[in-house]
Amino acid sequence: MIMIRAIIRPEKRDEVLNELAAGGFNAATVLDVVGRGKQKGIKLAGVVYDEIPKTMIIMVVHAADQEAIANIILQTAKSGDQGLFGDGKIFVSPVEEVYTISSGKTGL
Repeated sequence: MIMIRAIIRPEKRDEVLNELAAGGFNAATVLDVVGRGKQKGIKLAGVVYDEIPKTMIIMVVHAADQEAIANIILQTAKSGDQGLFGDGKIFVSPVEEVYTISSGKTGL
């Protein structure tokens, strides 16, 4: 099992979630977050905004689904054909175990 965490533009949230669901990947946790990337924020009229609003989508899935999910997010969250700074990142990490609280069962 793996955990996929995608940090994307907030305006892409619904489109990405809809495409993931259309691909059969319905389970996700969605958070509103703030942060900055390599660009160190945005400077407008002499004011630096270093906490840029983003959306984080978290999914724990079978490792075999990693490529399909990453491709859906990459294609859907990208701005235009070339993409733009601030489109986001996808992080993938291993998950050793999952417990369902209501049943006590392990695994997905």
